[in-house]
Amino acid sequence: MFSLQTIFGKGDKFYGLLEASAGAARESARALGELLSTPPAERSLERFKAARQLEKDLQAEISRQLVNTFVTALEREDIEELSSALYKIPKVVEKFAERYALASERVGDVDFIPRAAMLERACSVLEEMVCMLRKGMALETTKGLNDKLQAIESEADRLILEMYRDTYTNETDPMRYLILKDLYEILEKAIDRCRDAGNVVYHIVLKNA
Repeated sequence: MFSLQTIFGKGDKFYGLLEASAGAARESARALGELLSTPPAERSLERFKAARQLEKDLQAEISRQLVNTFVTALEREDIEELSSALYKIPKVVEKFAERYALASERVGDVDFIPRAAMLERACSVLEEMVCMLRKGMALETTKGLNDKLQAIESEADRLILEMYRDTYTNETDPMRYLILKDLYEILEKAIDRCRDAGNVVYHIVLKNA
């Protein structure tokens, strides 16, 4: 995890804050993979709460610094848009973790781990894209990473569609059906949030290249 003191000690404050925000998103995705692999009695939601709280603190600090800083390395609206896009990722991941923890006894035979792994991959690519901003507006490199992120999102959509198809075909318990549908939609939204944030980064680079 990151501390605000560490962030401000190195380089441009907005780059550092946005990098830390992307790191918090990746941490929440990593925590989800570990939660799904942990026996029910040992599961905890504390890491999700910590990641989202850090994301909230970072977003608040970005807003404060935008008020107090006259010149910024990136345009203010771009900083705000990217901060908002990154904030939404741990929020959605925590929501999935909370719902899964409540319903795991009813859906424990459904394997969400491969989809969670794709979410972590998406967050890792996104973090790399955000870190690229500090190094300059490398359009081709950023486009390559964004294409990779889009490919992960497309593959995740395909896999989640397979889960939907299996549920529609085989599920006979109405309550379990609704629970699974809810979990699928939240997980899909988390991956979509990564795609959205990646598009913001690509737009920033495209505008400044």
